[in-house]
Amino acid sequence: MSQHAGLEVLLAEPRGFCAGVDRAIEIVERALAKFGAPIYVRHEIVHNTYVVNDLKAKGAIFIEELDDVPKGATLVFSAHGVSLAVQHEAAARGFRVFDATCPLVTKVHVEVAKLAKEGYEFIMIGHKGHPEVEGTMGQLDSGIHLVEDVADVARIQPAQTEKLAVVTQTTLSVDDAAAIAAAIEARFPSVRKPKQQDICYATQNRQDAVKLMSPKVDVVVVVGSPTSSNSNRLAEVARKLGTPGYMVDNADDVQPQWFAGCQRVGLTAGASAPEILVNQVIERLKALGAVSVQRMPGDPESVKFPLPKGLRLDQNENENSHAP
Repeated sequence: MSQHAGLEVLLAEPRGFCAGVDRAIEIVERALAKFGAPIYVRHEIVHNTYVVNDLKAKGAIFIEELDDVPKGATLVFSAHGVSLAVQHEAAARGFRVFDATCPLVTKVHVEVAKLAKEGYEFIMIGHKGHPEVEGTMGQLDSGIHLVEDVADVARIQPAQTEKLAVVTQTTLSVDDAAAIAAAIEARFPSVRKPKQQDICYATQNRQDAVKLMSPKVDVVVVVGSPTSSNSNRLAEVARKLGTPGYMVDNADDVQPQWFAGCQRVGLTAGASAPEILVNQVIERLKALGAVSVQRMPGDPESVKFPLPKGLRLDQNENENSHAP
């Protein structure tokens, strides 16, 4: 008999793919269907090992430098967004480009461009080196200052403070971002905040679900790749509430010792992790002795983002695709 016999699994709701991830993956798949392999993708389309490997098998080639893309190729920008320099270089090289940047990231880019024309400087709350942060900061040549924590707020030196605005990486911890934003406002009382917070609805919803779940379980398992910012934040949220939180890229990463003395395990997935991986983790937990799987109540997400022009399979395109 398993040492974890009787373990219950509580499934967070919502979890897994968000609308921006769904859209990004569909863009690559449709580009492959329409133009054939290979399709080049700048950076991992989303931060998930399974998704990236699946698209590689279908003919996607992931690159970091545009030098690695041959002339005349089809190029997709990842969901995290890119700098203006990358956009301009891709245009100059004549690639056929499809932009899979999440529309909620694009919203931040548009806001930065608009306010920059009005003379604003920016403070960006985010993680240094993350592709989304590089893309957003790369919308300007200068005048955008990155802060990763409250201590950074005291160090930044904007050229002026009359016109100062805050923008945020979309996949941060809601609570951490709020604490940093409060420190910014304390130092720069007239700072302009976004009308709607930049942290995306899916990031917020998944963190709220973990906050609801954590007190009801002995341990939280988050399905997500190590490079996924929003997945890492889910494990952090659990830990901050006093519940051990572990991240797994797949079912093989699940360690039996995590559940010693546990009666109930909470299971969720980051916004870039597919449901197939959640199901595989459930099977692994059952093999370890889990006897029941219960879904938490939660509102399903209905957000859907449109695809770029040129990839929509309208009636004429469908007809053409079946032509001899």
